[in-house]
Amino acid sequence: MARLDHTPQTLHITDLIHDGRGVARWPDEHVQAGKAVFVTGALPGETVRVQQTARSKHFDEAKTLEVLAASPDRVQPRCPHFGVCAGCVLQHLAEDKQIEAKQRVLLENLQRIGHVAPGSVLPPLRGDSWGYRRKGRLSVRRVEKKDNTLVGFRELDPRFVADLRECHTLVPQLGLKLDALGALVDGMDGRRDIPQIEFIAGDAATVLVFRHLQPLGNADKTRLAAFGEAHGFYIFLQPGGLDSVHPLNGQAPRLSFQLPQWQIELHFRPLDFIQVNAKLNEAMIARALDLLDVQPGERVLDLFCGLGNFTLPLARVAGEGTVVGVEGDAGLVARARANAQHNGLSNVQFHAADLAQDLAGQAWLKQGFDKLLLDPARAGALEVLKQLPLKGLKRIVYVSCHPGSLARDADYLVNATGWTLRDAGVMDMFPHTAHVESIAVFDPPKKA
Repeated sequence: MARLDHTPQTLHITDLIHDGRGVARWPDEHVQAGKAVFVTGALPGETVRVQQTARSKHFDEAKTLEVLAASPDRVQPRCPHFGVCAGCVLQHLAEDKQIEAKQRVLLENLQRIGHVAPGSVLPPLRGDSWGYRRKGRLSVRRVEKKDNTLVGFRELDPRFVADLRECHTLVPQLGLKLDALGALVDGMDGRRDIPQIEFIAGDAATVLVFRHLQPLGNADKTRLAAFGEAHGFYIFLQPGGLDSVHPLNGQAPRLSFQLPQWQIELHFRPLDFIQVNAKLNEAMIARALDLLDVQPGERVLDLFCGLGNFTLPLARVAGEGTVVGVEGDAGLVARARANAQHNGLSNVQFHAADLAQDLAGQAWLKQGFDKLLLDPARAGALEVLKQLPLKGLKRIVYVSCHPGSLARDADYLVNATGWTLRDAGVMDMFPHTAHVESIAVFDPPKKA
């Protein structure tokens, strides 16, 4: 394998790729002249001095050493850990330009992978851009050579954990206390046995879940309890699998968040999936319901429904119509049913089913529906779309957390089954990151 060329080079950046790195090509005098280079920390229109960090057959990688001519869209990153932590790779780009870049990623994926373009591009949807992240996982790593315990997200080099002292994208009650959290773990006898800390915040309570590989001693439990009391956190322990999660000292809060527009309260457990950005989530639900345009008496199917984030607002507006939610996690389905009862909704049903498997024996699939909403994980929804009786559906609204899988599924709906991609647009669920959340609307084939 050829060695890396560590000689600094001057490059002109022409574009951004999906992970937020700048795109350039080696100059004519370089041994790899014309080869694509992906440059960390560089923006389109900039001239930068770089150093090569990796190479592969089709492209090389480099890091920015110096910005010689800055883009007018470059801003001062708010976080002191920018450039080391991989959590937010776009903090140096103005927020308006971030969302434009994500829109380009979406449309490029639809064209390149899906061979389709939307009839119209929806206005970008935005929520809180700082202090928004209410759920996530912090890595923990003990570094004996430095006699220090690191708590944070992964670095740009994923082999390492960033030693975070603050994070301005996390909810403030946690993001401004990471220094204290790191000191807590570093002072524990069991610090070598804690690989991660998960966090989740409801409207009235914030939980920290400490995964530990060996039993914690009483002294460590006392330290955790004191930390929770001092900083307003509920502490949970996870000695094994998901079922092992339990509150320290038996203090378990009622975790929930409100959706005021629909007079709904959703209860959840510490490791449940909830949408990360609360304000964006409310705006996303409103847009999805508006685009789906449920009419009186219609039956709606909500796939990958989770706790009922979309299902229960849909049931609230459906009137005499029925909404059916389907989710693979039986625990989430049980909590979705409890949430429906808690909110007094009787026109909603929930079923547990693995939507990536054969659904031929599922009774709900044969009931017939007018509208479909789906919000799959990164893998997308191709397997279930191929099994659905699409004929008879009047509209599909697809919420996506990965533009590549959305584009692949759009290819199937449009080019294999004759549906039309009416609208598509991005939603900034994770500002300052390269994550692209989007929503698309499909209309059925026109009758001959």
